Amino acid sequence: MSADASARSALGPLAGVRVLELATQIAGPYCGKLFADAGADVVKVEPPGSGDLMRAWSASGSRPVGDGALFRFLNTSKRSVAADLDSSRVRALAAAADLVIVGGALAGGGTPGGGTSTGEGIFTGGGPGPAAVRRLHADNPRAVVLSISPFGLTGPWAGGGRQQGPQSSAEALDGETLDGAAFTEFLLQALCGSTAGRGEPDAAPLQAGGRIGEWASGVYAAVVGLAALRGARRDGVGDLVDISMLECMTIMMGGLSVVGPTIMGGPKPGIPGAPGRIPETPSIEPTKDGLVGFCTITAQQFQDFLVLIERPDLLGDRDLALLPRRHARRAEFHAAVHAWTTRHTTEEIVELAAALRIPATPVGTPETVTTIDQFTARGVFVPNPRGGFRQPRTPYRVGDFGGRPLAPAPTLGEHTDTARWPAADGPAADGPAADGPAADGPAADGLAPDGLAPDGPAADGPAAGAAGPVRPARPLPLDGLRVLDLTAFWAGPSATMLLGSLGADVIKVEGVSRPDGMRFAGGKPPTEPSWWEWGTMFLATNANKRAVSLELSSMEGFDLARRLIGACDVVIENFTPRVLPNLGLDWETVHAANPSAVLTRMPAFGLDGPWRDRTGFAQTMEQASGMAWLTGTADGPPVIPRGACDPIAGLHAAFATLVALAARDRPDGDGSGALVEATMIESVLNVAAELTVEYTEGGASLRRDGNRGPLGPLAAPQGVYRCPRDPAGPDVWLALAITDDAQWRRLCAVLGRPDLAADGGLATLAGRRVTAAHDLVDEAIAAWTAAAPDRVTALAALATAGVPAAPVTPAAGLLANPQLAARGFFERLAHPVVGEHPMPGVAFRLASQPGPLLRRPAPVFGQHDDEVYGGLLGLTLAEIDGLRARRVLGDKPAGV
Repeated sequence: MSADASARSALGPLAGVRVLELATQIAGPYCGKLFADAGADVVKVEPPGSGDLMRAWSASGSRPVGDGALFRFLNTSKRSVAADLDSSRVRALAAAADLVIVGGALAGGGTPGGGTSTGEGIFTGGGPGPAAVRRLHADNPRAVVLSISPFGLTGPWAGGGRQQGPQSSAEALDGETLDGAAFTEFLLQALCGSTAGRGEPDAAPLQAGGRIGEWASGVYAAVVGLAALRGARRDGVGDLVDISMLECMTIMMGGLSVVGPTIMGGPKPGIPGAPGRIPETPSIEPTKDGLVGFCTITAQQFQDFLVLIERPDLLGDRDLALLPRRHARRAEFHAAVHAWTTRHTTEEIVELAAALRIPATPVGTPETVTTIDQFTARGVFVPNPRGGFRQPRTPYRVGDFGGRPLAPAPTLGEHTDTARWPAADGPAADGPAADGPAADGPAADGLAPDGLAPDGPAADGPAAGAAGPVRPARPLPLDGLRVLDLTAFWAGPSATMLLGSLGADVIKVEGVSRPDGMRFAGGKPPTEPSWWEWGTMFLATNANKRAVSLELSSMEGFDLARRLIGACDVVIENFTPRVLPNLGLDWETVHAANPSAVLTRMPAFGLDGPWRDRTGFAQTMEQASGMAWLTGTADGPPVIPRGACDPIAGLHAAFATLVALAARDRPDGDGSGALVEATMIESVLNVAAELTVEYTEGGASLRRDGNRGPLGPLAAPQGVYRCPRDPAGPDVWLALAITDDAQWRRLCAVLGRPDLAADGGLATLAGRRVTAAHDLVDEAIAAWTAAAPDRVTALAALATAGVPAAPVTPAAGLLANPQLAARGFFERLAHPVVGEHPMPGVAFRLASQPGPLLRRPAPVFGQHDDEVYGGLLGLTLAEIDGLRARRVLGDKPAGV
């Protein structure tokens, strides 16, 4: 290894990987940041003159002096080239890149009123169109081209251009002209099943504050991109990866609850049913000195909560044990809760709750989140290298590596004249070539290099549009990798399902006495046969896995676990930190059983610090991180976003796992595995970083503002509006977001309100953001939607005029979404107990993989015991039967 290569390898496991970032705003740059923090050489190409619009962005609403804090957070340790896409400099960089990140921009994401999309350019408002992405891949088929777009590269809404939507049901955008370039996070939340499930049932549905979907799409893309790089290194040829932000958000922000009505025969697809807005109770409650957040997701936690508030007399109240009935009595219940919480400080309550193992936390605010004792004890917040604010650190550790030393975000064009890729004598030498397109290999067989039709997006299904004859599919990127999955609930299973969907052989382990608790959530009552196989979230997050039963607390179970570890590349778990050592499976034991294995641990708060052994769920993370602080009405309490933090943590853990495997497999490495600490809360703090960086930069205290905010002048008016005359019932809403003044004038025409168009105070977005002005506009829109015969008619009128709007779709309506249907997002799986149903799939498509990506349904309990213990470990059937007789293994959970 040369001296230069040795110096680069010190930057991190991905040192030597060349990443070209043709992306602005949040999703693409956050994806690039994850690669840069792991050591990759990231060159960011920006349009000359303006640069990334985030340079001029501040969520406070004031234009920053110099580059904005969020830009400086997202773009540390990158180089900046200011050049047009077609310049020889950018083409040379693209021709020798290992990974090219393109897109991820949404309307209104930077300075107000940003451009339009022709479908051909890279720096236009909605990101690159399919033709531009194909061209990038054709120019360098050895590279992985990672496209992030609002709807994906295929389907009727592809590319961000204007295409006619199909005539369909009320939940489709019926007959309209959909302008993807005008879509915002707010509208995507309405489409993906998120907004409909949040807020009070007798009030308007609420967005989740903080642009969570853009951040989530960025980390999802990073996992798939890094996996695709691993496949490219193995095969000598790259791939085109197509990430749909709508699909990412459907998976991570509420859409998975479609599984319930799908398998139980509930609300029919396309018919707006009750969206299930039943807020968690208890959740965020007042204390003597502030706010505290609770999570009582299990029956035991709720019973312990009643003991905590000194109301054991309520333990026998069956109504209170069920959330819907508890909410019906919320005034009575809140009075009982607040009578106790307001007598105690937040710190006292959190300590008492911890003693009872009830998840509880102070509610993070802009002013307090950096001072929470667990975060200060672990040094979670670090100075930005350009100064001015504090930011969350890299949210994982791989052995001793906790992220590269941060370099300042570049000034615009700082490296235009000097940007070159170093000689390929690092790990990239074994991957995509450094000197241009491949001369041979799978892409040189005369077929289209990207597997997409040359004349436009696919008409239907994930495989539609493949050019030329059907070629043999390459192995999936993680084919040959084996993962031992000790995770449960949602965060861990979301990580392992994605690894499995990318080709890994995932073996899920469940204890006979302690199976995955998600088996018991939803579905059938305990009086039904095999009721534990009907857990809706279990079915949604455990496809593409094999499953074995194993009682880890027994000596025989421990011995089998060590043998399984010896046969796997990765072990991943999300117990509280005390559990794995108590089972005898600490890092030293795992490493002794398999020196090349990676052990990924996913503690809620970390492997050390004063909160080390506390339990935490997604709700806890949303409360502690400040994410809940940004969600809710301006005059109401904070509201949790409802679950996105589970998959957010899971995806960061999956990325960290792949970084650890890259470190293990480097040519200059010794092949040893590593202990990975992927802390749930630190992943969430990165996604919620805007709250922290804005406050510590200039004192801007971001606050929730219902459906109008809270992140500055993105759109005005912006809101959800009831369509009470719709035949489906009174709880039918549409979402609308105006990001520029031309859209505003068109909206006034649709409303028949020339007086609003002529009002100079409303002529600019800043003017419409004023509360009184927005109230006036809201009244006009609400009156118009109230008079419309139904939502379809209202949406069609808005779409014809070019006004961005979308139906507020409950999860049960997602099966009728024409874009999801055209891309084959829902795949039919035949489950041995539940039967055959459409199940939510993945948010990526690979040009190298024309077929479905869900290869098997979620497993029944212990389904693959014979296959794994017999085929992999070599046990005889008699030995396996003996283990079952001794309850080391089982064909159903104990006690059912």
